[in-house]
Amino acid sequence: MTALTIRTIETPSLGDRSYVVHDGEMAFVIDPQRDIDRVLAQLDADGVRLTHVFETHIHNDYVTGGLALARNTGAAYLVNGADEVSFDRTPVADDDVFSIGARMRLRAIATPGHTYTHLSYALTDAGSDAEPPVAAFTGGSLLYGATGRPDLLGEDHTGHLARHQHASVRKLAVLLPDPTSIYPTHGFGSFCSTTQSEATESTIGREWRINPALTQDAETYVRELLDGLGAWPAYYVQMSPANAAGPPEPDLSTPARADAYELRRRIESGEWIVDLRNRTAFAAGHAPGSFSFGLDGGFATYLGWLIPWGTPVTLLGETADDVGQAQRELVRIGIDRPAAHATGGPEGWSVGAPASFPVATFADLAQVRHHRPVVVLDVRREEEYTAARIETAVNIPIHDLPSRIGEIPDGEIWVHCASGYRASIAASLVDAAGRTPVLIDDAFEHAIEVGLHLAGTET
Repeated sequence: MTALTIRTIETPSLGDRSYVVHDGEMAFVIDPQRDIDRVLAQLDADGVRLTHVFETHIHNDYVTGGLALARNTGAAYLVNGADEVSFDRTPVADDDVFSIGARMRLRAIATPGHTYTHLSYALTDAGSDAEPPVAAFTGGSLLYGATGRPDLLGEDHTGHLARHQHASVRKLAVLLPDPTSIYPTHGFGSFCSTTQSEATESTIGREWRINPALTQDAETYVRELLDGLGAWPAYYVQMSPANAAGPPEPDLSTPARADAYELRRRIESGEWIVDLRNRTAFAAGHAPGSFSFGLDGGFATYLGWLIPWGTPVTLLGETADDVGQAQRELVRIGIDRPAAHATGGPEGWSVGAPASFPVATFADLAQVRHHRPVVVLDVRREEEYTAARIETAVNIPIHDLPSRIGEIPDGEIWVHCASGYRASIAASLVDAAGRTPVLIDDAFEHAIEVGLHLAGTET
């Protein structure tokens, strides 16, 4: 008998995975992303018919494509019956079993912790209760070497959800045999995960050995988990309401084109003009007042985190494909229609000469500090700064910078992060505010190699 097929559709920019599972004829999908054309293409390539779309939970880090996919294909849309939603769905409860095709049986397992109504799903082949599950789709509950974070519903719920999470992971580990493969939705760079893992696959047996929820008692797990939680993207608060409302299929058609004068007008009216090129290209020349959010990093995560929600966005890309890629990433977080776009380069985007600023390394910083005073702006998260930092550096985490630029001391501002991506965003914000930035495009570990004096718990 041929094994069931499990296809993974990755969204690395958000750290999430969706799954298409089939027996060669019938298929179901777990936690589809907003851009459902990827799922439809996979179904078409495999020549299978979609009958069920399942959500493990009402997501807090992206806008789901579940309802749109179900409507597009005529599949049933299955969401926890306890979730308050504004659309018709097939309600799911703990221990419900769904038969899909001749061989696939999917059992819902209540696993609160990431949310109160979170469900995991255990997949059994051949439909016999005596058959052990072959896979478990664990959403934001049991991740690879970690668990989903419990603080996205607010401070009042965090402690309760953390304890639920510990109990839920243990419930899964007891119910499912050690060889069961696990397929989480979050945890591949997502801020929904409590920690990050390099693993690309895992089993229940492996998690018994490495997962804190299984190796620690409840009190230790909860204490260490809560102590380690950092900031999460501000746009997350928009995701759950959008998902409960039932998001439609996105419009990925090309937005209107803007010339340099329209771009200038939009900047002057407070709109965001977002340059999608890499950070060195932006530093060398850009439309004055535009912001650097390169497609080569966490584009959607950081743009969604920093932008005042609802502000119109215009996209600047070297090519139409770059603009299309950015649109696709933005609809996943609920930024549905750019106000306009432009392609080409900064000479065509600027009324007058393009703006620019220098790019440097930590070695350059070490040299220049021998000759003149400069401001060192560290835009890493507070926990990164606490662990190791350049002495005298000013720490304003990137997600706080738009509202705190006025706190930066006078002088030339040398901006750094851990690798350069966040620093480029920060340098563009500083530049647009009329200050003088220097982008340190370098790995932070090089700072100690060139003799910069560091402080912190790891130095």
